[in-house]
Amino acid sequence: MPVARAATLDPTAPATPLFDLPYMPVEKRALPAGRPREWYVAHNRRLKAMRLAIVLLDAGVWRPEQASDRTIRRAAERVGIHEPSPVTCHMVRALMRYSR
Repeated sequence: MPVARAATLDPTAPATPLFDLPYMPVEKRALPAGRPREWYVAHNRRLKAMRLAIVLLDAGVWRPEQASDRTIRRAAERVGIHEPSPVTCHMVRALMRYSR
């Protein structure tokens, strides 16, 4: 089981398992101002696709060909994410494909 030491690299710090740490969502920050609207749309679409890919992987959908648009949309509904567009569904499959 991999362990990590405190950020100070103190050898006497207690070891903590890397994968047993409780999940804490990161604090939301405002996106940088001054970019074109298309950048914000693409950024939010990538975040949504990543969240959906994680949900599918957790649900046992390991291969992109198992993730039809219908499967992705059902997963989104189950976890409370707005219904993804066909472009976002394509991105989810691409993420699953390239993570291998």
